[in-house]
Amino acid sequence: MPDAFCGSPLHRLADAVGLAASWQDVHGRTREVPDETLLALIDAMGFECSSAAQLECSLRRLREENSHLGGKMIVVDAGEPIVFTGDVQTRYHLEFESGQGGRDGQTQVVGKGTVSIAPVDEVGYHRLKVGRSEIVLAVAPPRCYRLPSGAYWGVAAQVYSLRRGHRADSNPVVAAAQGAGDYGALATLAAEAGRHGAAALAISPVHALYAADPMRYSPYAPSSRLFFNVAYVDVQALGENALVSALKTLPENERDHAIRQLHTQVRGSDLVDWPGVQTARLRIAKALFQQFDVHAPEIARRSFEAFRVAGGDALQSHCLYEALHGHYASSLGPAHGWQDWPTPMQEPDSAAAVAFARQSASELHFHAFLQWLANEGMRKAQEAALGAGMSVGLISDLAIGTDPRGSQAWSAPQDILTGATVGAAPDLYHPEGQEWGLTAFSPRALQEKGFQPFLTLLRRALLHAGGVRIDHVLGLARMWLVPKGAPASQGAFLHYPLEVMLRLVALESYRHQAIVMGENLGTVPSGFNELLSAKGLLGTSVLWFEREAQRPGRFIPPSRWSAESVATTTTHDLPTVAGWWTGTDLQWRHKLGMLDDQALKAAWTDRGNDKRLLVQAMTQSSALIPEEGAAPVQQVMEWVSKSPAPLCVFPLEDLLTLPDQPNMPGTDLVDGHPNWLRRLPLDVCSVFDDETVTKSIRAIRRGRGRS
Repeated sequence: MPDAFCGSPLHRLADAVGLAASWQDVHGRTREVPDETLLALIDAMGFECSSAAQLECSLRRLREENSHLGGKMIVVDAGEPIVFTGDVQTRYHLEFESGQGGRDGQTQVVGKGTVSIAPVDEVGYHRLKVGRSEIVLAVAPPRCYRLPSGAYWGVAAQVYSLRRGHRADSNPVVAAAQGAGDYGALATLAAEAGRHGAAALAISPVHALYAADPMRYSPYAPSSRLFFNVAYVDVQALGENALVSALKTLPENERDHAIRQLHTQVRGSDLVDWPGVQTARLRIAKALFQQFDVHAPEIARRSFEAFRVAGGDALQSHCLYEALHGHYASSLGPAHGWQDWPTPMQEPDSAAAVAFARQSASELHFHAFLQWLANEGMRKAQEAALGAGMSVGLISDLAIGTDPRGSQAWSAPQDILTGATVGAAPDLYHPEGQEWGLTAFSPRALQEKGFQPFLTLLRRALLHAGGVRIDHVLGLARMWLVPKGAPASQGAFLHYPLEVMLRLVALESYRHQAIVMGENLGTVPSGFNELLSAKGLLGTSVLWFEREAQRPGRFIPPSRWSAESVATTTTHDLPTVAGWWTGTDLQWRHKLGMLDDQALKAAWTDRGNDKRLLVQAMTQSSALIPEEGAAPVQQVMEWVSKSPAPLCVFPLEDLLTLPDQPNMPGTDLVDGHPNWLRRLPLDVCSVFDDETVTKSIRAIRRGRGRS
């Protein structure tokens, strides 16, 4: 490689764009990032870097961009000094977002290239005019919104897993339409959980997936995080009469096909047949749509039209993507991405794409209709939760990234890193690293757009929720970025403006009066958890990971767990309590070839030791003495409930003492573990009447001090 690439200009540019030229591995060793990796990632971020001259030019360009104020955002804490780029005293005018006054003044030079103005106490997004530049001044509260003091508890549910009951005399088509979880089932579950004392219902991500590809059903690989999953639309949302009337308009063979595809799902199947369910649901929804303008009540038509207008260009673009994806599915296959489309169609604003939108106006209208049904479903679910007495209601789940083939990447490629994917650096469990096939925001685009892409994402997550869980919250600080086509081990950490993003999270939390929790499991940088805590962003305490550092393997009593986290027994990626106790997860790993016979024997030995340590910890720190043999699921939940955490959340799988977990990372969606497919054994109307669940709730309430 030419010497020019190995000198300081490359490393200076890498540092300027947020790329770390070295990192520490799990053994504490410093690992240098190859120059080839840095060059590929810098190129993916939109900076020319193929020669020494280009490196210097890109550095100058970046400095000029950073010195330009117009259109950017300054983010500060309330009452703190406001310092920003500038080199001379200048008059400024500040207008408060509330419209209640403002102030005029003069900037003060505080250092080379920086000026300041007096602190602002009023929280909000204010307008700051400095000379000819106009800037958004975001003033954040000290901390995220917190619930009033108390010992709250909630449940967690995978939306697809929810079953709906049906009357014996109901229309068979209506009964058949209940083949997987939907927003109506979610609303029923929320109301039932609230009536039984739950303060919150944490749900799996409901981001938009692909209407034309039901096999892409992982909730953590969305097409767009700005819209909802239409596979969860409740075809009964407009009323049973509307549903039956609409189905009569279907050709008999299509209607019968829809019934056949869904009917076997209603009673016996333990797994969701996504191709069958999604295809049939969308057929039924299309029939509803075709009758909507004629038969829908005026209030529903007005609501839909208002939704379309409010959705603006973003909704139009998403619907156009869905129509184009469906259009090319027959020739390119349903797993294709927009990068495979003819070049003129790869830009939403191109003449060809605009012409297609005009020619396919009805199809775009239908996809908007699906989004409206999904939005109404989420709104009603949150209303049901609050109406049943929940303090929080729904806690939405914000996935770490999006599929680069999807709608969000196509609609705004300038906002994301299309030439790279995110994953995880090599560690003890994955020595070759992980590449998740997702893409993430460009830090540069966030800065240039005044963090609007990030704010839009947060607001969407909190639209119909009283809280949000940020998946892999370390992603607010840094991402392991891998050049397109490179192995996962050949990546580098890309840093984000963590403190700025945490302030914005606190501000949106305050405005929505919503709690924020982050998935901060595993190894995190020193001081990271303390920073989350200082901002009032709740971490996550999971039973399996709460172990003594000085006494390896020993469980920490929940009474000593963090009071700045949400406490839980397990997550969707980890064994349930019953599954851990019986070794169901180990059996699966052996079945899938992840453990050979010798490794399985060793794992059983380790699990036996862990079980003894858990029983020992439970008996030493409380009067809970597990019975011999049976999995002590309810006793474990009562024990965990003693945590000082403001909120404890337990998955329905644990309340029902089920052995299988929703997802097993590292396994294939099709031929391996049935990830994101399992259905609950009971319908949402009867879950909380089940004797096992009743015992579980009693145990949780005892632990929370509310027996």
